[in-house]
Amino acid sequence: MAPSKSADQNPQVDASSSTANSNGNGMPKQDKTKTFKLTGLHKAPKFDDPYQQRQYLKERLALGFRIFAKNGFDAGVAGHITDPVEPHTFWLNPFGVAWPLLKASDLIRVNAEGEIVEGGPVKLLNTAAYMIHHAVHEARPDVICVAHSHSLYGQAFSALGRNLDITTQDTCAFYDDIVLYDSFGGIVLGKEEGLRIAAALGSKKAAILQNHGLITCGQSIESCVYWFLSLERCCHQQLLADAAAAGRGGETVKVDKEDAEFTYKSIGTELAGWFSGKPAFDMMEHESGFSYKM
Repeated sequence: MAPSKSADQNPQVDASSSTANSNGNGMPKQDKTKTFKLTGLHKAPKFDDPYQQRQYLKERLALGFRIFAKNGFDAGVAGHITDPVEPHTFWLNPFGVAWPLLKASDLIRVNAEGEIVEGGPVKLLNTAAYMIHHAVHEARPDVICVAHSHSLYGQAFSALGRNLDITTQDTCAFYDDIVLYDSFGGIVLGKEEGLRIAAALGSKKAAILQNHGLITCGQSIESCVYWFLSLERCCHQQLLADAAAAGRGGETVKVDKEDAEFTYKSIGTELAGWFSGKPAFDMMEHESGFSYKM
């Protein structure tokens, strides 16, 4: 059955208005009872047939890996999606397949015991990544996608042993929605470490794994990938800002709680993540042609 379609119209922005209240410097304050809204969005297709849904998600995951590779995240990268047919199994990338060339047919399906039950010609499992991802999926039935990579700036920032500062509009998307896992026990080869990471993540959408890297999750593949791209940029920004501030003998200016909460409601939601991630998928689909679907 063909996917259902939403109304064919362009997104309309409903921005917050200003009030006459002063913020202390004579300038009017913004009315924070209203939020930035996106209306008229083309929503992700839904399928009545779970096997069609499976194929669609596999194709989106293949695109996600290609996006990661394009951004240089193909060092220790892994990504999982929950299978819509058998929800206690997961699709992920196999070892030995170049991420820029990854196709839906290359993905492997793994059960709760870490056994490959279906997949492409290369059936090699990244056990360490699976231990983390499986634990997160089991603890978070609300998410369908988990991403992890040893990205350059994310891993560099993780060595500082601190959480992300809320210093910019972009970092507000992670306000009270990111944690620091302040432990590193080496390569994750057992269930215990994966369970500890999942417990630390809790209900958040992202975590900084100390001395390790970043992990994000989402209710869609697009949002999960976007949160990772955005978090990597935020880590890069903070490394630069902290260095510049230290050179001046000062500290960075933090966004206050009220403004951070207000901004989060506009750019930190699941819908905002999906919408923000979709252009990267559209572009990668254009660049890849039909090869990723094979």
